[in-house]
Amino acid sequence: MMKKPQITIKDIARGLNISPSTVSRALKNHPDISQATKDAVNKYAKDFNYKPNSLALSLRMSKNNTIGVIVPEIIHYFFSSILSGIEQIANAEGFNVILCQSDENYEKEVSNTKALISTRVSGVLASLAKYTTNYDHFHDIIDSDIPLVFFDRICIGINTDRVVVDDYAGAFAAVEYLIQTGCKRIAFYSSPIHLEISKNRKNGYMDALRKYGIKVDDTLIKVCDTREEAIIITPEILDMPNRPDGFFATNDHCAAGILYATKLAKLRVPQDVAIMGFSDGELAKACDPMLSTVEQHGYEMGKYAAKLLIDKINGVTQGQFTNKIVKTNLIIRGTTR
Repeated sequence: MMKKPQITIKDIARGLNISPSTVSRALKNHPDISQATKDAVNKYAKDFNYKPNSLALSLRMSKNNTIGVIVPEIIHYFFSSILSGIEQIANAEGFNVILCQSDENYEKEVSNTKALISTRVSGVLASLAKYTTNYDHFHDIIDSDIPLVFFDRICIGINTDRVVVDDYAGAFAAVEYLIQTGCKRIAFYSSPIHLEISKNRKNGYMDALRKYGIKVDDTLIKVCDTREEAIIITPEILDMPNRPDGFFATNDHCAAGILYATKLAKLRVPQDVAIMGFSDGELAKACDPMLSTVEQHGYEMGKYAAKLLIDKINGVTQGQFTNKIVKTNLIIRGTTR
């Protein structure tokens, strides 16, 4: 009698049209998986002679006390403050931290995840590169039985813990302040719109305008999230016949570029043009005048993210996912009235 060929978790996933991570959890009787799915997976596994890979199991059992962290850029104050929060909690709990920087590059982000999986880290904290739209590499982390927590830039299509800033409320408060202090035409510079932070900040911007009966003008909404890009496109907007009297920028670097271009155009800040940023990093205080901005509390975000991950690693929160929202607050300085 011919012996049935051995199949893998991915074969079962393809056969049942579900994800490999769902198969893996079903085989372990995970509480998140329905009984019907568990029954289907176990029947398929039995019918097609599935056997756990002993080498893979031994590798998973040999995970170390190291946490992998993937950030888009270390140079930004916001991400460096998050890292400080992560390290404070991780070190207190006896974990080391491996830092990976994607440089806002999808291919490098994929390479980061492969390296962390091969290193057999105990868990991964990740913030997406801004051009990432395919998330298979993050599914690979989960399929390797490595807990994953997203922070700031998240993927809503993967069931995992997340820590985010209240981007909507922060944007709404920023734009409302600009309106209440006299601005009637407010431009918005956004990160790439597929990012959840961009969607939420844009919605906050538009809802604040609507609250005060100001029509949304699409010509005042630009995808621009760096100082260099802001310096290039702001003169064109300031040359419009009905130029904006206020700007809301998705981060302080972008706001600093707007400030530079506005002063170069011989316009007064904030008398002629008011500017509001988002982050409250060291750059905000280095500008002249200093930037009004939305404080994100990166250090607290890092602490929350590390705590969620370590609880998952230690089995404290098995079978549940947390979506932690960090509140923002306005910091009013010299670029607004």
